[in-house]
Amino acid sequence: MAAIENKELTHSSNANGAARGAATNGRKGPPLSLVKAGTVVDARASAAARALPPSPVETRAVSEEESRARGLAGWWRLAQVARVLGTMSLYLFLNDYDIRAAFNKRIAERKLEGARTRGRNAYFKARARDLFLRRVLDRLVRLVRFVIYRGAEETAAKERQLERQGVWLKEHLIKLGPTFIKIGQSLGTRADLLPLAYIKELALLQDQVPPFPNEEAFERIESELGRAVAEAYAEFDPEPVASASLGQVYRARMHTGEEVAVKVQRPHLRETVGRDVAVLGRITRVLARFPSVSENADWEGMLREFRETIGEEMDYAREAANADRFRENFREWRAVRVPHIHWTHTTPRVLTMEFIRGTKVTDLDGLKAKRISPVKVNRLLVRAYLKQLLEDGFFHADPHPGNLLVMNSGHLAFFDFGMVGRITPRLQSQMIDAFFHVVGRDTEGLAQDLINLNFLKPGVDPERVRPVVEGLFRHYLNLKLGDVNFKELTYDLAEVMYEYPFRLPSNFTYVIRALMTLEGIGIVTDPGFSFFDTAKPFAKEFMLRREGKQFRRLLLDKLTGREEGRVNWSKMWKLAKMAAKMYFDNEPPKKAGAVKR
Repeated sequence: MAAIENKELTHSSNANGAARGAATNGRKGPPLSLVKAGTVVDARASAAARALPPSPVETRAVSEEESRARGLAGWWRLAQVARVLGTMSLYLFLNDYDIRAAFNKRIAERKLEGARTRGRNAYFKARARDLFLRRVLDRLVRLVRFVIYRGAEETAAKERQLERQGVWLKEHLIKLGPTFIKIGQSLGTRADLLPLAYIKELALLQDQVPPFPNEEAFERIESELGRAVAEAYAEFDPEPVASASLGQVYRARMHTGEEVAVKVQRPHLRETVGRDVAVLGRITRVLARFPSVSENADWEGMLREFRETIGEEMDYAREAANADRFRENFREWRAVRVPHIHWTHTTPRVLTMEFIRGTKVTDLDGLKAKRISPVKVNRLLVRAYLKQLLEDGFFHADPHPGNLLVMNSGHLAFFDFGMVGRITPRLQSQMIDAFFHVVGRDTEGLAQDLINLNFLKPGVDPERVRPVVEGLFRHYLNLKLGDVNFKELTYDLAEVMYEYPFRLPSNFTYVIRALMTLEGIGIVTDPGFSFFDTAKPFAKEFMLRREGKQFRRLLLDKLTGREEGRVNWSKMWKLAKMAAKMYFDNEPPKKAGAVKR
Protein backbone atom coordinates (compact mmCIF):
# COMPACT_ATOMS: atom_id res chain seq x y z
CA MET A 1 0.00 0.00 0.00
CA ALA A 2 1.62 3.21 -1.12
CA ALA A 3 -0.04 5.57 1.22
CA ILE A 4 2.55 8.09 0.39
CA GLU A 5 1.14 9.94 -2.52
CA ASN A 6 2.18 13.47 -3.36
CA LYS A 7 -0.07 15.36 -0.97
CA GLU A 8 0.36 18.14 1.57
CA LEU A 9 0.52 16.89 5.14
CA THR A 10 -0.79 19.77 7.20
CA HIS A 11 -1.91 17.92 10.32
CA SER A 12 1.46 16.71 11.54
CA SER A 13 1.81 17.13 15.30
CA ASN A 14 4.45 16.40 17.88
CA ALA A 15 4.01 12.94 19.33
CA ASN A 16 4.06 14.45 22.81
CA GLY A 17 1.15 16.75 21.99
CA ALA A 18 -2.41 16.84 23.18
CA ALA A 19 -3.79 14.86 20.26
CA ARG A 20 -1.63 11.90 21.20
CA GLY A 21 -2.29 12.31 24.89
CA ALA A 22 -6.02 12.10 24.37
CA ALA A 23 -5.63 8.94 22.36
CA THR A 24 -3.54 7.13 24.96
CA ASN A 25 -5.30 8.45 28.08
CA GLY A 26 -1.94 9.22 29.62
CA ARG A 27 -0.80 5.57 29.61
CA LYS A 28 2.82 4.56 29.21
CA GLY A 29 4.02 1.15 28.16
CA PRO A 30 7.08 -0.68 29.44
CA PRO A 31 10.50 0.25 28.07
CA LEU A 32 11.20 -0.88 24.55
CA SER A 33 12.77 -4.31 24.83
CA LEU A 34 14.52 -4.08 21.47
CA VAL A 35 16.79 -1.14 22.21
CA LYS A 36 17.89 -0.40 25.75
CA ALA A 37 19.75 2.76 26.61
CA GLY A 38 23.47 2.47 25.97
CA THR A 39 23.08 -0.88 24.24
CA VAL A 40 24.05 -1.56 20.64
CA VAL A 41 22.10 -4.34 18.93
CA ASP A 42 21.74 -5.74 15.44
CA ALA A 43 18.34 -4.23 14.72
CA ARG A 44 17.68 -6.41 11.70
CA ALA A 45 18.50 -9.61 13.56
CA SER A 46 16.34 -8.50 16.46
CA ALA A 47 13.37 -7.74 14.24
CA ALA A 48 13.89 -10.93 12.27
CA ALA A 49 13.83 -12.86 15.52
CA ARG A 50 10.32 -11.56 16.06
CA ALA A 51 9.16 -12.73 12.63
CA LEU A 52 7.73 -15.75 14.35
CA PRO A 53 4.60 -17.79 13.62
CA PRO A 54 1.35 -16.49 15.16
CA SER A 55 1.14 -16.76 18.93
CA PRO A 56 -0.89 -19.61 20.50
CA VAL A 57 -3.63 -17.10 21.32
CA GLU A 58 -3.79 -15.94 17.69
CA THR A 59 -3.67 -19.51 16.41
CA ARG A 60 -6.53 -20.47 18.72
CA ALA A 61 -8.53 -17.42 17.61
CA VAL A 62 -7.99 -18.31 13.93
CA SER A 63 -9.06 -21.91 14.58
CA GLU A 64 -12.19 -20.67 16.34
CA GLU A 65 -13.06 -18.44 13.37
CA GLU A 66 -12.51 -21.34 10.97
CA SER A 67 -14.78 -23.49 13.13
CA ARG A 68 -17.42 -20.77 13.08
CA ALA A 69 -17.14 -20.75 9.29
CA ARG A 70 -18.35 -24.34 9.32
CA GLY A 71 -21.32 -23.57 11.55
CA LEU A 72 -24.42 -21.41 11.27
CA ALA A 73 -22.35 -18.22 11.26
CA GLY A 74 -20.36 -19.66 8.38
CA TRP A 75 -23.49 -20.28 6.35
CA TRP A 76 -24.60 -16.70 6.94
CA ARG A 77 -21.18 -15.42 5.88
CA LEU A 78 -21.32 -17.67 2.82
CA ALA A 79 -24.69 -16.16 1.90
CA GLN A 80 -23.26 -12.64 2.20
CA VAL A 81 -20.25 -13.47 0.04
CA ALA A 82 -22.36 -15.32 -2.54
CA ARG A 83 -24.76 -12.37 -2.78
CA VAL A 84 -22.02 -9.84 -3.54
CA LEU A 85 -19.93 -12.03 -5.85
CA GLY A 86 -23.04 -13.41 -7.57
CA THR A 87 -24.47 -9.93 -8.19
CA MET A 88 -21.13 -8.73 -9.52
CA SER A 89 -20.93 -11.74 -11.85
CA LEU A 90 -24.46 -11.04 -13.10
CA TYR A 91 -23.66 -7.40 -13.83
CA LEU A 92 -20.49 -8.33 -15.73
CA PHE A 93 -22.29 -11.10 -17.60
CA LEU A 94 -24.99 -8.71 -18.77
CA ASN A 95 -22.52 -5.96 -19.64
CA ASP A 96 -20.47 -8.30 -21.86
CA TYR A 97 -23.39 -10.37 -23.10
CA ASP A 98 -22.97 -9.50 -26.78
CA ILE A 99 -19.55 -11.14 -26.83
CA ARG A 100 -20.90 -14.09 -24.84
CA ALA A 101 -23.84 -14.44 -27.24
CA ALA A 102 -21.46 -14.55 -30.22
CA PHE A 103 -19.49 -17.26 -28.42
CA ASN A 104 -22.68 -19.27 -27.74
CA LYS A 105 -23.71 -18.93 -31.38
CA ARG A 106 -20.38 -20.32 -32.60
CA ILE A 107 -20.67 -23.29 -30.24
CA ALA A 108 -24.28 -23.92 -31.35
CA GLU A 109 -23.34 -23.81 -35.03
CA ARG A 110 -20.54 -26.27 -34.39
CA LYS A 111 -22.95 -28.64 -32.65
CA LEU A 112 -25.43 -28.34 -35.54
CA GLU A 113 -22.71 -29.24 -38.02
CA GLY A 114 -21.82 -32.25 -35.93
CA ALA A 115 -25.49 -33.31 -35.74
CA ARG A 116 -25.87 -32.97 -39.51
CA THR A 117 -23.26 -35.69 -40.03
CA ARG A 118 -25.27 -38.05 -37.80
CA GLY A 119 -28.40 -37.85 -39.93
CA ARG A 120 -31.54 -35.82 -40.44
CA ASN A 121 -33.21 -36.89 -37.20
CA ALA A 122 -30.25 -35.85 -35.05
CA TYR A 123 -30.01 -32.56 -36.96
CA PHE A 124 -33.66 -31.62 -36.35
CA LYS A 125 -33.37 -32.45 -32.64
CA ALA A 126 -30.29 -30.24 -32.35
CA ARG A 127 -32.04 -27.52 -34.33
CA ALA A 128 -35.05 -27.63 -31.99
CA ARG A 129 -32.81 -27.39 -28.92
CA ASP A 130 -31.05 -24.42 -30.46
CA LEU A 131 -34.32 -22.70 -31.28
CA PHE A 132 -36.12 -23.24 -27.96
CA LEU A 133 -33.15 -23.04 -25.61
CA ARG A 134 -30.40 -20.79 -26.91
CA ARG A 135 -32.56 -18.32 -28.84
CA VAL A 136 -35.32 -18.05 -26.25
CA LEU A 137 -32.77 -17.62 -23.47
CA ASP A 138 -30.98 -15.02 -25.59
CA ARG A 139 -34.16 -12.94 -25.86
CA LEU A 140 -34.81 -13.32 -22.12
CA VAL A 141 -31.29 -12.23 -21.16
CA ARG A 142 -31.49 -9.19 -23.43
CA LEU A 143 -34.80 -8.24 -21.82
CA VAL A 144 -33.32 -8.57 -18.31
CA ARG A 145 -30.34 -6.48 -19.38
CA PHE A 146 -32.61 -3.74 -20.74
CA VAL A 147 -34.57 -3.65 -17.47
CA ILE A 148 -31.48 -3.66 -15.19
CA TYR A 149 -29.64 -1.00 -17.18
CA ARG A 150 -32.84 1.02 -17.72
CA GLY A 151 -31.99 1.59 -21.34
CA ALA A 152 -30.37 0.21 -24.44
CA GLU A 153 -26.67 -0.22 -25.10
CA GLU A 154 -24.52 2.90 -25.58
CA THR A 155 -27.02 5.17 -23.79
CA ALA A 156 -26.55 7.67 -20.98
CA ALA A 157 -29.02 5.69 -18.86
CA LYS A 158 -26.81 2.61 -18.99
CA GLU A 159 -23.69 4.62 -18.13
CA ARG A 160 -25.42 6.09 -15.07
CA GLN A 161 -26.47 2.61 -13.99
CA LEU A 162 -22.91 1.32 -14.41
CA GLU A 163 -21.68 4.11 -12.15
CA ARG A 164 -24.27 3.15 -9.50
CA GLN A 165 -23.23 -0.50 -9.80
CA GLY A 166 -19.58 0.44 -9.35
CA VAL A 167 -20.37 2.32 -6.13
CA TRP A 168 -22.51 -0.59 -4.88
CA LEU A 169 -19.78 -3.10 -5.58
CA LYS A 170 -17.08 -1.03 -3.87
CA GLU A 171 -19.20 -0.44 -0.76
CA HIS A 172 -20.19 -4.10 -0.40
CA LEU A 173 -16.62 -5.36 -0.86
CA ILE A 174 -15.60 -2.98 1.95
CA LYS A 175 -18.38 -4.39 4.13
CA LEU A 176 -17.16 -7.94 3.48
CA GLY A 177 -13.76 -6.96 4.87
CA PRO A 178 -10.02 -7.24 4.12
CA THR A 179 -10.07 -10.47 2.10
CA PHE A 180 -12.57 -9.13 -0.39
CA ILE A 181 -11.04 -5.67 -0.49
CA LYS A 182 -7.93 -7.50 -1.80
CA ILE A 183 -10.10 -9.04 -4.53
CA GLY A 184 -11.51 -5.59 -5.36
CA GLN A 185 -8.00 -4.14 -5.62
CA SER A 186 -7.10 -6.78 -8.19
CA LEU A 187 -10.27 -6.18 -10.18
CA GLY A 188 -9.65 -2.43 -10.09
CA THR A 189 -6.62 -2.81 -12.36
CA ARG A 190 -8.43 -4.73 -15.11
CA ALA A 191 -9.42 -1.87 -17.40
CA ASP A 192 -9.33 -4.36 -20.26
CA LEU A 193 -12.17 -6.45 -18.80
CA LEU A 194 -14.30 -4.25 -16.52
CA PRO A 195 -16.36 -1.16 -17.35
CA LEU A 196 -14.56 2.14 -16.73
CA ALA A 197 -17.20 3.11 -14.16
CA TYR A 198 -16.23 0.03 -12.09
CA ILE A 199 -12.52 0.73 -12.44
CA LYS A 200 -12.89 4.29 -11.10
CA GLU A 201 -14.65 3.06 -7.96
CA LEU A 202 -12.54 -0.05 -7.31
CA ALA A 203 -9.35 1.99 -7.71
CA LEU A 204 -10.33 3.76 -4.48
CA LEU A 205 -9.81 0.48 -2.62
CA GLN A 206 -6.06 0.80 -3.15
CA ASP A 207 -5.61 3.43 -0.43
CA GLN A 208 -8.99 4.96 0.46
CA VAL A 209 -10.66 2.24 2.49
CA PRO A 210 -12.43 3.51 5.65
CA PRO A 211 -9.80 3.50 8.43
CA PHE A 212 -10.15 1.70 11.73
CA PRO A 213 -10.10 3.87 14.91
CA ASN A 214 -6.85 5.67 15.70
CA GLU A 215 -7.03 4.54 19.33
CA GLU A 216 -6.78 0.91 18.20
CA ALA A 217 -3.88 1.76 15.89
CA PHE A 218 -1.97 3.53 18.68
CA GLU A 219 -2.60 0.64 21.07
CA ARG A 220 -1.26 -1.77 18.46
CA ILE A 221 1.91 0.34 17.99
CA GLU A 222 2.53 0.55 21.73
CA SER A 223 1.94 -3.15 22.33
CA GLU A 224 4.24 -4.10 19.45
CA LEU A 225 7.08 -1.65 20.17
CA GLY A 226 6.77 -1.93 23.93
CA ARG A 227 6.58 1.81 24.67
CA ALA A 228 4.40 4.85 24.08
CA VAL A 229 4.19 6.36 20.65
CA ALA A 230 5.66 9.59 22.03
CA GLU A 231 8.77 7.69 23.10
CA ALA A 232 9.12 5.77 19.84
CA TYR A 233 8.68 8.75 17.47
CA ALA A 234 9.50 12.46 17.67
CA GLU A 235 6.39 13.37 15.64
CA PHE A 236 3.31 11.34 14.76
CA ASP A 237 0.33 12.50 12.68
CA PRO A 238 -3.00 12.09 14.49
CA GLU A 239 -4.76 10.84 11.33
CA PRO A 240 -3.68 8.21 8.76
CA VAL A 241 -2.56 9.40 5.33
CA ALA A 242 -4.02 6.27 3.72
CA SER A 243 -5.91 3.11 4.59
CA ALA A 244 -6.17 -0.13 2.62
CA SER A 245 -7.16 -3.76 2.98
CA LEU A 246 -4.78 -5.02 5.67
CA GLY A 247 -3.70 -1.86 7.48
CA GLN A 248 -3.32 1.90 7.45
CA VAL A 249 -0.37 4.28 7.24
CA TYR A 250 0.62 7.27 9.37
CA ARG A 251 3.28 9.88 8.70
CA ALA A 252 5.79 10.24 11.52
CA ARG A 253 9.32 11.43 12.23
CA MET A 254 12.08 9.54 13.99
CA HIS A 255 14.06 11.09 16.87
CA THR A 256 17.03 11.05 14.49
CA GLY A 257 15.12 13.34 12.09
CA GLU A 258 14.08 10.95 9.27
CA GLU A 259 10.52 11.27 7.97
CA VAL A 260 8.88 7.84 8.01
CA ALA A 261 5.65 6.02 7.16
CA VAL A 262 4.29 3.79 9.92
CA LYS A 263 2.10 0.95 8.67
CA VAL A 264 -0.20 -0.54 11.30
CA GLN A 265 -2.10 -3.80 10.83
CA ARG A 266 -5.86 -3.95 11.27
CA PRO A 267 -7.06 -5.55 14.51
CA HIS A 268 -8.21 -9.20 14.43
CA LEU A 269 -6.92 -9.51 10.87
CA ARG A 270 -5.75 -13.12 11.05
CA GLU A 271 -9.04 -14.28 12.49
CA THR A 272 -11.05 -12.45 9.82
CA VAL A 273 -8.94 -13.75 6.94
CA GLY A 274 -8.93 -17.29 8.38
CA ARG A 275 -12.73 -17.28 8.48
CA ASP A 276 -13.03 -15.92 4.93
CA VAL A 277 -10.55 -18.45 3.54
CA ALA A 278 -12.60 -21.22 5.17
CA VAL A 279 -15.75 -19.82 3.51
CA LEU A 280 -13.98 -19.61 0.15
CA GLY A 281 -12.81 -23.19 0.70
CA ARG A 282 -16.43 -24.24 0.99
CA ILE A 283 -17.17 -22.47 -2.30
CA THR A 284 -14.26 -24.20 -4.08
CA ARG A 285 -15.46 -27.58 -2.84
CA VAL A 286 -18.90 -26.85 -4.26
CA LEU A 287 -17.34 -25.83 -7.59
CA ALA A 288 -15.34 -29.07 -7.63
CA ARG A 289 -18.65 -30.98 -7.86
CA PHE A 290 -19.34 -29.38 -11.24
CA PRO A 291 -16.69 -30.51 -13.75
CA SER A 292 -17.85 -28.01 -16.38
CA VAL A 293 -16.88 -25.19 -13.98
CA SER A 294 -13.79 -26.63 -12.32
CA GLU A 295 -12.08 -28.82 -14.89
CA ASN A 296 -10.14 -25.95 -16.48
CA ALA A 297 -8.92 -24.30 -13.28
CA ASP A 298 -7.29 -25.64 -10.14
CA TRP A 299 -9.54 -23.71 -7.75
CA GLU A 300 -8.36 -25.52 -4.63
CA GLY A 301 -4.71 -25.02 -5.63
CA MET A 302 -5.34 -21.30 -6.23
CA LEU A 303 -7.01 -20.94 -2.83
CA ARG A 304 -4.14 -22.81 -1.18
CA GLU A 305 -1.64 -20.42 -2.79
CA PHE A 306 -3.80 -17.44 -1.76
CA ARG A 307 -3.89 -18.69 1.85
CA GLU A 308 -0.09 -19.03 1.94
CA THR A 309 0.51 -15.67 0.26
CA ILE A 310 -1.89 -13.64 2.38
CA GLY A 311 -0.44 -15.36 5.46
CA GLU A 312 2.96 -13.98 4.48
CA GLU A 313 1.41 -10.59 3.70
CA MET A 314 0.09 -10.31 7.26
CA ASP A 315 3.65 -10.61 8.64
CA TYR A 316 5.16 -7.12 8.34
CA ALA A 317 8.60 -8.32 9.47
CA ARG A 318 8.62 -10.72 6.53
CA GLU A 319 7.42 -7.89 4.27
CA ALA A 320 10.33 -5.74 5.47
CA ALA A 321 12.79 -8.55 4.68
CA ASN A 322 11.22 -8.87 1.21
CA ALA A 323 11.71 -5.14 0.67
CA ASP A 324 15.40 -5.43 1.58
CA ARG A 325 15.82 -8.34 -0.84
CA PHE A 326 14.04 -6.43 -3.60
CA ARG A 327 16.24 -3.36 -3.02
CA GLU A 328 19.35 -5.53 -3.18
CA ASN A 329 18.18 -7.07 -6.48
CA PHE A 330 17.78 -3.57 -7.96
CA ARG A 331 20.87 -2.00 -6.42
CA GLU A 332 22.31 -1.21 -9.88
CA TRP A 333 19.07 0.30 -11.23
CA ARG A 334 19.22 4.02 -10.53
CA ALA A 335 15.59 4.51 -11.62
CA VAL A 336 14.04 2.13 -9.06
CA ARG A 337 13.55 3.07 -5.41
CA VAL A 338 12.46 0.93 -2.48
CA PRO A 339 11.77 2.54 0.93
CA HIS A 340 14.43 1.83 3.55
CA ILE A 341 13.23 -0.12 6.56
CA HIS A 342 13.73 1.09 10.13
CA TRP A 343 14.21 -2.30 11.75
CA THR A 344 14.29 -0.96 15.31
CA HIS A 345 10.65 0.08 14.85
CA THR A 346 9.40 -2.89 12.82
CA THR A 347 7.56 -5.97 14.10
CA PRO A 348 5.22 -8.53 12.50
CA ARG A 349 2.32 -6.04 12.88
CA VAL A 350 3.98 -2.61 12.68
CA LEU A 351 6.25 -1.57 9.83
CA THR A 352 8.28 1.66 9.86
CA MET A 353 9.85 2.68 6.56
CA GLU A 354 11.17 5.68 4.69
CA PHE A 355 8.42 8.14 3.70
CA ILE A 356 8.38 8.69 -0.08
CA ARG A 357 6.14 11.15 -1.90
CA GLY A 358 5.08 10.67 -5.48
CA THR A 359 2.35 10.35 -8.10
CA LYS A 360 0.47 7.20 -9.04
CA VAL A 361 1.61 5.60 -12.29
CA THR A 362 -1.94 5.92 -13.68
CA ASP A 363 -2.32 9.63 -12.81
CA LEU A 364 -1.52 10.85 -16.33
CA ASP A 365 -2.33 14.51 -15.65
CA GLY A 366 -0.22 14.52 -12.50
CA LEU A 367 2.75 12.95 -14.29
CA LYS A 368 2.54 15.36 -17.22
CA ALA A 369 2.33 18.34 -14.85
CA LYS A 370 5.69 17.24 -13.43
CA ARG A 371 7.13 16.78 -16.94
CA ILE A 372 7.30 12.99 -16.51
CA SER A 373 6.50 10.79 -19.50
CA PRO A 374 3.82 8.15 -18.69
CA VAL A 375 5.06 6.13 -21.67
CA LYS A 376 8.60 5.98 -20.26
CA VAL A 377 7.24 5.09 -16.83
CA ASN A 378 5.30 2.20 -18.34
CA ARG A 379 8.32 0.88 -20.22
CA LEU A 380 10.50 1.11 -17.14
CA LEU A 381 7.86 -0.85 -15.23
CA VAL A 382 7.82 -3.60 -17.87
CA ARG A 383 11.62 -3.89 -17.87
CA ALA A 384 11.64 -4.02 -14.07
CA TYR A 385 9.14 -6.88 -14.09
CA LEU A 386 11.05 -8.80 -16.72
CA LYS A 387 14.10 -8.61 -14.48
CA GLN A 388 12.06 -9.87 -11.52
CA LEU A 389 10.51 -12.75 -13.44
CA LEU A 390 13.36 -13.87 -15.70
CA GLU A 391 16.48 -12.98 -13.71
CA ASP A 392 15.75 -12.68 -10.00
CA GLY A 393 13.05 -15.35 -9.68
CA PHE A 394 11.53 -13.10 -7.00
CA PHE A 395 8.74 -10.71 -7.97
CA HIS A 396 6.29 -8.20 -6.52
CA ALA A 397 2.96 -10.02 -6.91
CA ASP A 398 0.64 -7.08 -6.22
CA PRO A 399 1.62 -4.25 -8.62
CA HIS A 400 -1.62 -2.24 -8.50
CA PRO A 401 -1.26 1.55 -8.92
CA GLY A 402 -1.52 2.10 -5.17
CA ASN A 403 1.79 0.25 -4.76
CA LEU A 404 3.66 2.12 -7.49
CA LEU A 405 4.59 5.80 -7.29
CA VAL A 406 6.66 8.04 -9.54
CA MET A 407 8.74 10.43 -7.47
CA ASN A 408 9.20 14.06 -8.51
CA SER A 409 12.74 13.12 -9.53
CA GLY A 410 11.34 10.63 -12.04
CA HIS A 411 12.31 7.53 -10.03
CA LEU A 412 9.84 4.63 -9.84
CA ALA A 413 9.14 3.58 -6.23
CA PHE A 414 7.78 0.14 -5.27
CA PHE A 415 5.84 -0.41 -2.05
CA ASP A 416 4.07 -3.20 -0.18
CA PHE A 417 6.17 -6.35 -0.45
CA GLY A 418 3.85 -8.53 1.57
CA MET A 419 2.69 -10.40 -1.54
CA VAL A 420 5.68 -11.72 -3.47
CA GLY A 421 6.15 -14.66 -5.80
CA ARG A 422 9.07 -16.98 -6.43
CA ILE A 423 9.98 -18.73 -9.68
CA THR A 424 12.27 -21.73 -10.04
CA PRO A 425 15.15 -21.61 -12.56
CA ARG A 426 13.44 -24.33 -14.60
CA LEU A 427 10.22 -22.33 -14.85
CA GLN A 428 12.24 -19.22 -15.74
CA SER A 429 13.87 -21.12 -18.59
CA GLN A 430 10.48 -22.29 -19.88
CA MET A 431 9.05 -18.76 -19.66
CA ILE A 432 12.00 -17.36 -21.62
CA ASP A 433 11.48 -19.98 -24.32
CA ALA A 434 7.79 -19.00 -24.52
CA PHE A 435 8.68 -15.31 -24.66
CA PHE A 436 10.96 -15.78 -27.66
CA HIS A 437 8.43 -17.98 -29.39
CA VAL A 438 5.98 -15.07 -29.05
CA VAL A 439 8.58 -12.58 -30.30
CA GLY A 440 9.43 -14.87 -33.22
CA ARG A 441 5.73 -15.54 -34.01
CA ASP A 442 6.54 -19.24 -33.59
CA THR A 443 3.07 -20.72 -33.08
CA GLU A 444 4.35 -24.30 -33.12
CA GLY A 445 6.83 -23.49 -30.38
CA LEU A 446 4.12 -21.75 -28.34
CA ALA A 447 1.88 -24.78 -28.53
CA GLN A 448 4.75 -26.88 -27.14
CA ASP A 449 5.35 -24.26 -24.42
CA LEU A 450 1.78 -24.66 -23.17
CA ILE A 451 2.42 -28.37 -22.87
CA ASN A 452 5.76 -27.86 -21.08
CA LEU A 453 4.21 -25.36 -18.65
CA ASN A 454 1.45 -27.84 -17.67
CA PHE A 455 -1.44 -25.92 -19.20
CA LEU A 456 -2.60 -29.27 -20.60
CA LYS A 457 -4.04 -31.96 -18.38
CA PRO A 458 -1.80 -34.98 -17.76
CA GLY A 459 -2.05 -37.77 -20.33
CA VAL A 460 -3.46 -35.62 -23.14
CA ASP A 461 -2.08 -36.13 -26.64
CA PRO A 462 -0.39 -32.78 -27.52
CA GLU A 463 -1.02 -33.29 -31.23
CA ARG A 464 -4.76 -33.15 -30.57
CA VAL A 465 -4.67 -29.51 -29.48
CA ARG A 466 -1.62 -28.19 -31.30
CA PRO A 467 -3.51 -27.03 -34.47
CA VAL A 468 -6.11 -25.16 -32.38
CA VAL A 469 -3.50 -23.33 -30.31
CA GLU A 470 -1.48 -22.46 -33.40
CA GLY A 471 -4.54 -21.00 -35.11
CA LEU A 472 -5.48 -18.90 -32.07
CA PHE A 473 -1.99 -17.49 -31.57
CA ARG A 474 -1.50 -16.88 -35.26
CA HIS A 475 -4.35 -14.35 -35.15
CA TYR A 476 -3.52 -12.53 -31.91
CA LEU A 477 0.26 -12.39 -32.30
CA ASN A 478 -0.21 -10.14 -35.32
CA LEU A 479 -2.03 -7.51 -33.21
CA LYS A 480 -0.57 -4.80 -31.00
CA LEU A 481 -1.73 -4.50 -27.41
CA GLY A 482 -4.02 -1.59 -28.19
CA ASP A 483 -5.69 -3.54 -31.01
CA VAL A 484 -6.53 -6.60 -28.92
CA ASN A 485 -10.07 -6.84 -27.57
CA PHE A 486 -9.31 -8.75 -24.39
CA LYS A 487 -12.93 -9.61 -23.75
CA GLU A 488 -13.11 -11.30 -27.14
CA LEU A 489 -9.77 -12.98 -26.47
CA THR A 490 -11.14 -14.29 -23.17
CA TYR A 491 -14.09 -15.93 -24.94
CA ASP A 492 -11.87 -17.25 -27.71
CA LEU A 493 -9.74 -18.90 -25.04
CA ALA A 494 -12.90 -20.09 -23.30
CA GLU A 495 -14.03 -21.69 -26.56
CA VAL A 496 -10.75 -23.58 -26.80
CA MET A 497 -10.89 -24.60 -23.12
CA TYR A 498 -14.55 -25.62 -23.53
CA GLU A 499 -13.67 -28.21 -26.14
CA TYR A 500 -10.08 -29.12 -25.27
CA PRO A 501 -8.44 -30.28 -22.02
CA PHE A 502 -6.67 -27.11 -20.87
CA ARG A 503 -6.29 -25.94 -17.28
CA LEU A 504 -4.69 -23.07 -15.36
CA PRO A 505 -1.83 -24.37 -13.18
CA SER A 506 -1.99 -23.04 -9.62
CA ASN A 507 1.71 -22.05 -9.66
CA PHE A 508 0.87 -19.52 -12.38
CA THR A 509 -1.86 -17.76 -10.39
CA TYR A 510 0.25 -14.84 -9.18
CA VAL A 511 2.47 -14.64 -12.24
CA ILE A 512 -0.60 -14.18 -14.42
CA ARG A 513 -2.18 -11.85 -11.86
CA ALA A 514 0.88 -9.59 -11.89
CA LEU A 515 1.13 -9.61 -15.69
CA MET A 516 -2.57 -8.86 -16.14
CA THR A 517 -2.28 -5.98 -13.66
CA LEU A 518 0.66 -4.58 -15.63
CA GLU A 519 -1.35 -5.01 -18.81
CA GLY A 520 -4.17 -2.92 -17.32
CA ILE A 521 -1.69 -0.19 -16.33
CA GLY A 522 -0.19 -0.30 -19.83
CA ILE A 523 -3.55 0.21 -21.49
CA VAL A 524 -4.21 3.28 -19.33
CA THR A 525 -0.78 4.89 -19.74
CA ASP A 526 0.03 3.99 -23.35
CA PRO A 527 -2.74 2.41 -25.48
CA GLY A 528 -0.36 1.90 -28.42
CA PHE A 529 2.24 0.19 -26.27
CA SER A 530 3.74 -3.10 -27.51
CA PHE A 531 4.79 -5.25 -24.57
CA PHE A 532 7.00 -7.56 -26.59
CA ASP A 533 8.75 -4.81 -28.56
CA THR A 534 9.76 -3.15 -25.29
CA ALA A 535 10.66 -6.40 -23.56
CA LYS A 536 12.62 -8.06 -26.39
CA PRO A 537 16.05 -6.33 -25.96
CA PHE A 538 16.11 -6.89 -22.20
CA ALA A 539 14.96 -10.51 -22.50
CA LYS A 540 17.62 -11.19 -25.15
CA GLU A 541 20.33 -9.69 -22.96
CA PHE A 542 19.29 -11.77 -19.98
CA MET A 543 19.02 -14.96 -22.02
CA LEU A 544 22.53 -14.44 -23.39
CA ARG A 545 23.92 -13.92 -19.88
CA ARG A 546 22.15 -16.99 -18.52
CA GLU A 547 22.94 -19.32 -21.44
CA GLY A 548 26.51 -18.02 -21.65
CA LYS A 549 27.07 -18.79 -17.97
CA GLN A 550 25.65 -22.30 -18.39
CA PHE A 551 27.74 -22.88 -21.51
CA ARG A 552 30.95 -21.81 -19.76
CA ARG A 553 30.20 -24.10 -16.81
CA LEU A 554 29.38 -27.04 -19.11
CA LEU A 555 32.52 -26.49 -21.20
CA LEU A 556 34.72 -26.25 -18.10
CA ASP A 557 33.19 -29.42 -16.65
CA LYS A 558 33.85 -31.31 -19.89
CA LEU A 559 37.44 -30.10 -20.07
CA THR A 560 38.06 -31.19 -16.48
CA GLY A 561 36.24 -34.50 -16.96
CA ARG A 562 33.52 -33.74 -14.40
CA GLU A 563 30.62 -33.79 -16.84
CA GLU A 564 29.54 -36.26 -19.46
CA GLY A 565 27.18 -35.37 -22.26
CA ARG A 566 27.08 -33.30 -25.39
CA VAL A 567 27.39 -29.56 -25.89
CA ASN A 568 24.54 -28.23 -28.01
CA TRP A 569 26.71 -26.44 -30.56
CA SER A 570 23.70 -25.55 -32.72
CA LYS A 571 22.18 -23.64 -29.83
CA MET A 572 25.49 -21.99 -29.07
CA TRP A 573 25.76 -20.86 -32.70
CA LYS A 574 22.28 -19.30 -32.53
CA LEU A 575 23.22 -17.46 -29.34
CA ALA A 576 26.44 -16.21 -30.92
CA LYS A 577 24.53 -14.85 -33.90
CA MET A 578 22.04 -13.16 -31.55
CA ALA A 579 24.87 -11.59 -29.57
CA ALA A 580 26.53 -10.29 -32.74
CA LYS A 581 23.27 -8.78 -33.97
CA MET A 582 22.65 -7.12 -30.62
CA TYR A 583 26.18 -5.69 -30.63
CA PHE A 584 25.97 -4.22 -34.13
CA ASP A 585 22.36 -3.02 -33.69
CA ASN A 586 23.14 -1.61 -30.22
CA GLU A 587 20.01 -3.36 -28.90
CA PRO A 588 20.86 -4.04 -25.25
CA PRO A 589 19.05 -1.56 -22.98
CA LYS A 590 21.15 0.77 -20.92
CA LYS A 591 20.84 0.76 -17.19
CA ALA A 592 17.48 2.28 -16.45
CA GLY A 593 17.60 5.92 -15.46
CA ALA A 594 14.93 8.28 -14.18
CA VAL A 595 11.97 8.87 -16.47
CA LYS A 596 11.93 12.65 -16.67
CA ARG A 597 11.26 14.01 -20.14
